[in-house]
Amino acid sequence: MTDKENELKDRKFYPAEKEAEFFESEPHSTPQTQHPAYKLAFRDTDFLLREELRPVRFQLELLKPEMLLDEAGVGSTLVVYGSARIPSPEKAEELVANADPENKAIAESLAAKSKYYTEAHKLAKLVSEKAIVEEGKRQFVVCSGGGPSIMEAANRGASEAGAESIGLNIILPHEQAPNSYVTPYLSLNFHYFALRKMHFLLRARAVAVFPGGFGTFDEMFELLTLIQTGKMKRIPIVLFGKEFWNRVVNFEAIAEEGTINRKDLDLIHWCETAEEAWCHIAEFYELDC
Repeated sequence: MTDKENELKDRKFYPAEKEAEFFESEPHSTPQTQHPAYKLAFRDTDFLLREELRPVRFQLELLKPEMLLDEAGVGSTLVVYGSARIPSPEKAEELVANADPENKAIAESLAAKSKYYTEAHKLAKLVSEKAIVEEGKRQFVVCSGGGPSIMEAANRGASEAGAESIGLNIILPHEQAPNSYVTPYLSLNFHYFALRKMHFLLRARAVAVFPGGFGTFDEMFELLTLIQTGKMKRIPIVLFGKEFWNRVVNFEAIAEEGTINRKDLDLIHWCETAEEAWCHIAEFYELDC
């Protein structure tokens, strides 16, 4: 009898990893054991990738980030949405200089928005320096999509404050890699957009939205819809760049058409600086600005 066999608290079944070791430590050369059907289900990648296993993959993609963030002591997040194309100030001139004549105006427009990179960086650094902890959990941990541009600025700001930050990457047909400022063990990767968007909001206690494209629009409008319909409790939503947003989305016209209530526009708080954004968030939660 081993030392643990008579302990009540000791588990009586081997963990799956140990069972796999038992199997893999022995030579297996028969037709039966060499066939894919004999593989342990959780070690059979071909099986896990079958069409019928999509519900299981959904569950895994929900569980893995949830467990890792919980183990990391992340209580809540400050989520930063925004473009993957706006350059940092140090790269803005280079973007314009390298643009061909046909795309010069677009490059200049993007370069002019480099100020939002600066504000995303400042906001993430400011909030990370607060180092707020409640009930043993870290609060307002910076969380971005993990990519370049505005996302990079957010993770960079947190990193320069000496804080960890989260990056929720997504597999895309073109190259998509985490920016170098994401904390490695909080760099999470997703196949399903739906599960990624869930994790953006499950711990979100404030969301900062910077100028962006379809992805930013999708994330922002889903968040507004969740709160408007009562599926999610209200949290601060700060939009940077009122001129940009009112040019690309006529919020007033939507209200005037009657397809939303005018009070729904109160879900949005306009700001231009990191300090304005944090003060609005702090006021909402009755914290020191």
